[in-house]
Amino acid sequence: MFNDVFSDTWVFGYIVIPVFIILARIVDVSIGTLRIIFVSKGMKIVAPILGFFEVIIWLLAIGQIMQNLTNVVNYIAYGFGFALGNYLGIYIERKLSIGFEVIRIITRRSATKLLKYLASSGYRFTMVDAQSDEGAVNVIYMPLKRRDVRNVIHNIKKHNPKAFYTLESLQSVSGDVGYLRNRKRWGYYSFVSSKMK
Repeated sequence: MFNDVFSDTWVFGYIVIPVFIILARIVDVSIGTLRIIFVSKGMKIVAPILGFFEVIIWLLAIGQIMQNLTNVVNYIAYGFGFALGNYLGIYIERKLSIGFEVIRIITRRSATKLLKYLASSGYRFTMVDAQSDEGAVNVIYMPLKRRDVRNVIHNIKKHNPKAFYTLESLQSVSGDVGYLRNRKRWGYYSFVSSKMK
């Protein structure tokens, strides 16, 4: 009897149900955002599992909307939860830092200090001599684990602050990438001349 009385109250219809819809949408959209990211990275097992829970939670949220079609607050809650879910999903994905990136560094002046840092830290890279409209440049290609990107960019700015760099996501990488913190490992230089012989 108490539940029947409570379910008919203003509080239940305009606070409890909308809050439930917001929370359900935050969870299912966050999961959906992660699922899409994992699909793009080829994670064939994790993505379907996330999809299962995403749909179940979405059905719970849309079920409440369908039972209360005249309540405008539910529509607002649905949209608000969707927006927050997108933000949270992206935030979580960035914190997880799953996957790989390739960084391309273009430097006009000598990159000796930067190359020395990369090699001594155990990063794998390839440097190519190239020509730009402003003269000779060095182009450094380096695959990275995403969790290492911030550290590498910090050291690019430290050792070669005028360098230009770009980042691109990679679906997969063959071989070892990044560096080992527990033991010393030297990187390698691969110098390729761009001049035709």
